[in-house]
Amino acid sequence: MILWLCLCWGFSPSAGQPDSELMARYLEEQLLADYSIVEQVARRVPRQAKFLQRLETRPRMSEFHVRSTIISRYAFTTVSCTMVNSGSEAREAVFEMQIPAAAFISNFTMSIGNKTYYGEVTGKEKKNSTDDKERHKKPPSPTEGRENGYETFKASVFIPRKMQARFILHYEELLQRRLGKYEYTVSIRPQQLVGRLRVEVNILENSGIVSLEVPPLRNSKKKGNGKAEGDVSPPPSTVIGHTKTLAKVTFNPSVVEQTKIARNGILGDFIIRYDVSRELSVGDVQILNGYFVHYFAPTDLPPLPKNVVFVLDSSASMVGTKLKQTKEALFTILQDLRPEDHFNIIGFSNRIKVWQQDRLVPVTPNNIRDAKKYIHNMSPTGGTNINGALQTGAKLLNDYIAQNDIDARSVSLIIFLTDGRPTVGETQSSRILSNTKDAIRDKFCLFTIGIGNDVDHKLLERMALENCGMTRLFQEDEDAASHLKGFYDEIGTPLLSDIRVDYPEDDVEQVTQNFFPNYFNGSEIIIAGKLINRTSDKLHVEVTASNSKKYILLKTDVAVDLLSRNDIRGVPGLEDGKGDNNYIERAWSYLTIKELLNSRLKSDDIQEKDELMEKAKSMALAYNFVTPFTVLKMKEAGLHSEPPQEEFISPSTDGIGEKVQSLQGHRAPPGIRRGQDKQRIKISKTSADGDPHFVIDFPSSKFSVCFNIDGEPGDILRLVSDHKESGVTVNGQLIGAPAPPNGHKKHRTYFSTITILSNKPERSYLEITPKRVILDDGERLVLSCGRSAVVRSRSLEVSISAYSNITVTIRDSISFVILIHHYKKPAPHQRNHLGFYISNSKGLSSDSHGLLGQFLNHEVKLLQESLNTSRREVGQNQTEALKANPTNTLKVKERLVPVVWKQRRIYNGQQEVDCWFAKNNADKLIDGSYKDYLASHPFDTGTSFGTVNSL
Repeated sequence: MILWLCLCWGFSPSAGQPDSELMARYLEEQLLADYSIVEQVARRVPRQAKFLQRLETRPRMSEFHVRSTIISRYAFTTVSCTMVNSGSEAREAVFEMQIPAAAFISNFTMSIGNKTYYGEVTGKEKKNSTDDKERHKKPPSPTEGRENGYETFKASVFIPRKMQARFILHYEELLQRRLGKYEYTVSIRPQQLVGRLRVEVNILENSGIVSLEVPPLRNSKKKGNGKAEGDVSPPPSTVIGHTKTLAKVTFNPSVVEQTKIARNGILGDFIIRYDVSRELSVGDVQILNGYFVHYFAPTDLPPLPKNVVFVLDSSASMVGTKLKQTKEALFTILQDLRPEDHFNIIGFSNRIKVWQQDRLVPVTPNNIRDAKKYIHNMSPTGGTNINGALQTGAKLLNDYIAQNDIDARSVSLIIFLTDGRPTVGETQSSRILSNTKDAIRDKFCLFTIGIGNDVDHKLLERMALENCGMTRLFQEDEDAASHLKGFYDEIGTPLLSDIRVDYPEDDVEQVTQNFFPNYFNGSEIIIAGKLINRTSDKLHVEVTASNSKKYILLKTDVAVDLLSRNDIRGVPGLEDGKGDNNYIERAWSYLTIKELLNSRLKSDDIQEKDELMEKAKSMALAYNFVTPFTVLKMKEAGLHSEPPQEEFISPSTDGIGEKVQSLQGHRAPPGIRRGQDKQRIKISKTSADGDPHFVIDFPSSKFSVCFNIDGEPGDILRLVSDHKESGVTVNGQLIGAPAPPNGHKKHRTYFSTITILSNKPERSYLEITPKRVILDDGERLVLSCGRSAVVRSRSLEVSISAYSNITVTIRDSISFVILIHHYKKPAPHQRNHLGFYISNSKGLSSDSHGLLGQFLNHEVKLLQESLNTSRREVGQNQTEALKANPTNTLKVKERLVPVVWKQRRIYNGQQEVDCWFAKNNADKLIDGSYKDYLASHPFDTGTSFGTVNSL
């Protein structure tokens, strides 16, 4: 191709630079699409440029525009190209565009002079004859060639003399999140310098756009990319602008700038990477016009341990760069394994060599060193026994899982790499697939990597699909080492396993895949579906998953705006004007078709394959998608039709933002969730809440005692201390606030943080604030207080009721409830704070202590004050009669404590408590003074006054 370009331009890559740059500068000033002045332009062309123009026989591209809008990860792309034939005879024009292999073409139009042709998506017929083959040979095809995740769309027409042709191509894709970023790529390869070249990408993400970047142009062939080594700046003429939710990126190089990048017009891939704001919750659920899409990508989770077997091709075809780069990548990958991981390595050609026989070894410095030596000594020889290698790897991993007490929630996987096709042992693809599936038995996942052009891509793809994995294909002349490392990085950090996303069966239908064996850090799980009950005002969502030793349940009710059933106007990609379409519906159809195609690829039943094909074809026709079962046929629109126009509307904050519900972090309507959650909580009077006000309930005496602690901001109060017996300690840290006007206090204090520590049967702690919960039992997990969730481990359960409370249960015998006090518009003396309630204390020992803990297993007696100052104990039935007496006395461990009758409101004011109030910071009521209950830090587990211990 490069040679052909050189001949057409009439110069060699080394000798033609002055003339090409001279012509480029002239064309930048004079190149026009209006060919009513073609002759004038021709007369003004310098002699050198005119000579080159005579040698150029193909039509000239005067305009190349790419416009894209990405709304909530779904991208609509429109490519417009204008070619001009200024010659004296008809010439063939070829429009060629590389598009992502995952994208679906949705429309194609071209006009030649006064004739317009439009593309019509029709079902592909079975090819039964030579005539049928010929009939399908000429239409534009998106599968002319395939290269590393891209397909080439090509259309050719003859343009009459002195006329122009215009091509408009539309395609759609759902962006995939990899390594923490979405990547949108558009190919800029017009194969000639273009007078007007422009790329415009608009992004609308209501969740919020973060980490937006535009790297240098990428050219996989590493030729003509025009960038210096180490350059990370955007391409020249790139303009980037964005707000919190909107971004606009343009690339508009002049002809001179194009020449500096690549004189042959192959500029490369223009790339935009970004991510969205997110939190650990059920994810981002968006609803529009009766359809929903659910994005789930939690963060701040501890990685799961891995059991991984690397199966590497060492056949003779791997000689040279391929094996060298594979070794380089494996050296880096081995260094990234974590101490809790286990691994082994298998090299295969016609022979199969296992590094460590019949076992997986832990990650230690010595094992990593020995593994690197083994890889270094691998030499290319022999044929390719794919079946034998996979059987050996599967048996090795199965035996290890069966014979060892591995972590039940660890992730096991095989990473398989080859550059060729099976040539030794079993060579029939269907048998290799069947054998591999039987060997793995759904116990772990298989990830496949192909290098070069000789690899059986369909075999690798199907093996990965049938065994819950992924596949990647890299070209031989690319930097395979970095690609291999990048692919491993995608799957090297599993965070969750056995993820299941559920919605009420009566509310949704036609939901895409909702069970996923693994979730890897930096990726994203996407589910879409249709709403059945479109009059409902909420959609209940539950996500269950496992994270190491913990079981996680996340749940919420997503509010459904009934007005969202109205049509959205101005959504790009809907150029046909059908108002009943919307991008969430198209995302659902895109995902559904992809799943049908994958299911058909995995199926061995002919009848089932035909049924899946018909379903995919029917949906593709309904949404005008070009798929393997549909084709694009060109039809003439008529002699007097208008030339095609680019129907493209940029995203606007007016209209779209109001009608699209990006509900991340939004509360459900009152009455949907809070009432249900609170009914499940056992209300306890024994608590520390508010300023803080302490209440201790004595059920057997049928009265309560209360007191205040006037601490200082920053003080950490020990509320429960039973570290030596039950292993439980609860500390609360105070935050300060100004006192209300005309009050008797200098300031107010509230609990800003509650820390719960436990060391039996295993060490763990919880750090709770009004915004988040941090659970650490050797692995750190961060949960938002704004989303309902349940996390269970062997001895601990944490249940979050969004914006309301957190219930902590330890060994089913100790329960604490932490209330969340959150103010929408706080007064100067108010602060978001927490309240602490003891719901179940059966598991605490009789020796427990702390401001609350010391009273849990001790009774307090109320004494009656007589006229002669003698005191006698009051019976239970006399307590009511003493309320009229303003002062009475409590007997606590032989101490006499004067108290007064008061009323307190607890539990957000929902319950009124009558109590005997002890003044002066509970003087004589508590052991010692309140300063004896100050902890040195939130994790202090000291049980005796003056001692400090840490968990």
